[in-house]
Amino acid sequence: MTEKILFVDDDKNLLAACERNLRRQFNLLTAEGGEAGLARIAKDGPFAVVVADRQMPGMDGIEFLSRVRQQWPDTIRLMLTGNADLEAAIRVVNEGNIFRFLTKPCPQEMLGKALDDALAQARLVQAEKELLSKTLSGSVKLFTDILSIVDATSFGRAQRLRDLIASATDRLQVADAWEIHLAVMLAPICSITVPPETLVKARAGQVLSKAEELMMSRLPEIAARLLSNIPRLEGVSRIVRYQHKHFDGSGFPPDSITGESIPMGARLLKILTDMVQLQEAGHSRVQALAEMKQRLGWYDPTLLASVTKAFGVGDQAARDVDRPTISVTVKELTSGMVLRSDVETKDGTLILSAGHELNEMALEIIRNFDNLSGLKMPIFVEANL
Repeated sequence: MTEKILFVDDDKNLLAACERNLRRQFNLLTAEGGEAGLARIAKDGPFAVVVADRQMPGMDGIEFLSRVRQQWPDTIRLMLTGNADLEAAIRVVNEGNIFRFLTKPCPQEMLGKALDDALAQARLVQAEKELLSKTLSGSVKLFTDILSIVDATSFGRAQRLRDLIASATDRLQVADAWEIHLAVMLAPICSITVPPETLVKARAGQVLSKAEELMMSRLPEIAARLLSNIPRLEGVSRIVRYQHKHFDGSGFPPDSITGESIPMGARLLKILTDMVQLQEAGHSRVQALAEMKQRLGWYDPTLLASVTKAFGVGDQAARDVDRPTISVTVKELTSGMVLRSDVETKDGTLILSAGHELNEMALEIIRNFDNLSGLKMPIFVEANL
């Protein structure tokens, strides 16, 4: 009897009877009225099942269960009522998304059976939620592990940007920050569709052919389309699709979406990506932000001001302090270490580039190459302070 059930009614005698008759079979708590019910859930929840009377003074059962649905959507909701009116029942089901509708007086056996069914439904909802969560997290980890090997350069940049995104979303208190984090890490998935020589030319700033320019411009849309097939990643897909879109509507993709219609995560990612690119080109962070302010129409001005406040002059110490570098052997490498030097075979073949955060797949590849052909030593990594 680990799952808790809450009975909400304005009739003290009914609540006392429920406790007497059902407490041996169920983990049962009660609350007198809708307001008290919400307070009880907030204090003693979560509850697997909530049962409410329809007709209560103040907050009736329809409003109460509708608010339960909004705040605790996984809670299974049942309603007891002395009014068997069909229209009222339909309203209850539509507004409160009721699992079962029972009329008073309800025999104990029928009520017990309804509660058993509700608990079974609650367990099913929780099991599906856990399965989806584990499937999603496992799939994302598999994607990122593969990307870290297929396109180590893009993945390394994504890792550095991810750390900045984590700091920004925390400082700016961004809702659904997990979607932006996943967008950063999964966006490079589209690079597998581009010939390696084109990627090298684009990263080196070399002139691309018209076909190559079109190919590169379509990468976010391709990545978004791939991600949209994964349940619960619809928001991530939209962030990836609009990550290069200018606030005034110019840029890619060339559609009618402008301003705040662009996902907030994409607007933030655009600012931080451009800031990092300018820093990689030799600008300080302050210089990068100052130059970005001159790019009229490119960025959400309110969001750019917030980023400047969070990462501008006041962040000078964080910019200037670097973690020390240490040398390690292959056996000393562990997951989570950040490479400060390229990992190459003795004949000069690049395995992983500097800036790469090691994971189990990367470690396995390093060990395999070391066993087969040997690696140039030592390997330099970022020291943990």
